[in-house]
Amino acid sequence: MSTLTALARAEAVAAGRAQRITTVRHLHVADRPLVLIPLSMAGEANAPLAALVGDDVAAPRLLLVPQPRNRDQRFGFAAELAEVLLPYLDSFRGVAEPVAVNRGREVRYRYADAPQVLVPNPAGIGFVRMFGRSTRFRRTDGDYPVRPDVPLLGRWLTFLADRAEHPGSGMLLAMTDALGLHWATGQSALEDAHLAALMAWIDPQEGLTGADAATIAEDPLRWPPAGPVTDPTFDNEVLAPATAGYEEAAAGGDEARRERARGVLEEAVRSQLTPTWELMWRGVALLRQLPVGSRVAGRWAEDRDVFSTFALYVDGGGHPQPRRDGAVNAAHRLHRLERASQSYAVQRAYDDPLVMADHRLTGEAFVGEVTLADPHRIDDSGKRRVLRPRIQVTTADVVLVPVGAVLHSPGRPGQQARVVFVTPDAAAGRTDVVLELSGGLGRSLSPAPGSVPEVGDRLCYTTLSDSFMPPGEFPSRDETPWTHGGPPKAYEEPAEPSADDAREEWA
Repeated sequence: MSTLTALARAEAVAAGRAQRITTVRHLHVADRPLVLIPLSMAGEANAPLAALVGDDVAAPRLLLVPQPRNRDQRFGFAAELAEVLLPYLDSFRGVAEPVAVNRGREVRYRYADAPQVLVPNPAGIGFVRMFGRSTRFRRTDGDYPVRPDVPLLGRWLTFLADRAEHPGSGMLLAMTDALGLHWATGQSALEDAHLAALMAWIDPQEGLTGADAATIAEDPLRWPPAGPVTDPTFDNEVLAPATAGYEEAAAGGDEARRERARGVLEEAVRSQLTPTWELMWRGVALLRQLPVGSRVAGRWAEDRDVFSTFALYVDGGGHPQPRRDGAVNAAHRLHRLERASQSYAVQRAYDDPLVMADHRLTGEAFVGEVTLADPHRIDDSGKRRVLRPRIQVTTADVVLVPVGAVLHSPGRPGQQARVVFVTPDAAAGRTDVVLELSGGLGRSLSPAPGSVPEVGDRLCYTTLSDSFMPPGEFPSRDETPWTHGGPPKAYEEPAEPSADDAREEWA
C-alpha cells in the first residue's frame, strides 16, 4: 500500500465514505460487457451449482445444476454456458480494421472491438480458470462424450483467465479489483474483497455511511456473498433441503413433482445471485462516470490484437492450451508479464497526477516551474554540432535523482532530459535542476515551435520511462537440457571390461 493510499483510507474512516485515489479511470469499460456470477458447491472442487450471466441488466439468464455431483448435469451446465458465451464472443468478430505495421509498409487486420467479461471478485476468475481446464480437454466422441461447444468453451475460458493475469488487460475483470483500483475505503484490503461491503463505502444506498453501511452489507441475509462460494447458513437451511427435494422427486419419476422441486431450487439460488447482479451493474455505472485515461485505449487495442490472434488460431484448428507451460514457454510468459507490469505502472503514472504523486514522495519524480530557458543552445563538443537546449526547473519537491540521470516528462513523451546540475536551497525550501533536452526538437539546429518548454511552464519530470522495451532472448526448446524439456541425452551402452581392466581393478 502506498503512502497516499494509506492516507486516503484514513480520510475514508473520518469522512465515512470511500475516497478517490485516481483522477481518471485506468481500465476500459465496454459498451456491452458480459456479467458472469458463478456459484459452486461447497466442499466440491470445481462443481458448479449455478450461474447468472448476460449482457443485459434487465434480462439475466440463470443456469442451474440441481445435482452438482452428477457429471452429466455439470457438462449440461457447460453446454448452456457455451450457448451464452460463445455467441457473445462471436458478436465481436464482424468488423475488422486495418493496422499499419513495419513502418507503414505492411497492413494487418484486427477486430474493431473485443469482449469484456466481468466477475464479482478474484475468486470468480479462479472459477473461470478451473472450469476452463476441466472442459477444454473433453472428447466429443468415445466414452462420456460432450457437445462440441463444450471443449471450445473451455479454450475460450482458459484464454480469458490467462489474459486476466496480464496487467492492464480489460478482457476479464473482477469488479472488486476494478473498483479498488480507483477508490480507497476505510476497511482492510481483505474486507474490500466483499463486493457488497466495498460498494457500501463507495455508493451507500440506505443513508448510512462508512463502517455502519459495510456492517449491514456483510449480513448474508440481506446481501449474500458474491460467490463462487455460498453462505454456510444458506447451504444448511435452504440449499440442502431444496436439493434433497429435487433428488427425491427425480428418483420418484414424477415429472410434475420434479419440475416443482426444480422451481423451488431455482428460486433459492436466484435469491443468492440477484443482489450481486444488481451490484455488478451499479459498479459498471460508477466506473463509466470516471473520465478515461489517455493510455487506456492503447491497452484495449492490445487486447483486441490478442483476441483477434486467438480467434484465428481457434478457427485454424489449433490445439487446446497445455495443462502447464514448458520451461522455455514459462520463462517467455513470466518475462512478458514483468514487462507488462512495468509498462502498466508507468502508464498509470503518466495518465494520473495522483498516481505520479506517489513517485514524487519516493523521489522518482518532481514537479516544478521553468525559471530559465536557453532554447537555441548548440553543443559543438562532438564531431558535429547538435541542438541541445537547456532549461532550469525550480521545485519544492525533494529531488533524489543524480547528475547524469535521464528523465522524462509525461507531457513530452518523445523527449529526454539529462540532469546537468542539482542545486538545493534549504533556506528557501526549493531545488534548482538544470536539464539538457534532446529528442522531439525537430531536424534543424533551430527548435521546432513549442518543442522547448518556456519560462513559466509547470512540468513533471520522472525517472519512469514509457519507451519501448526490447523483449528478452531465450533459448529454443532444443537448446535446453533434458531437465527443462529439451532433448534427452543420448544413451551409450557401457563397454565390456577387458581382462586387463579386471586385473587392474583387483590390483
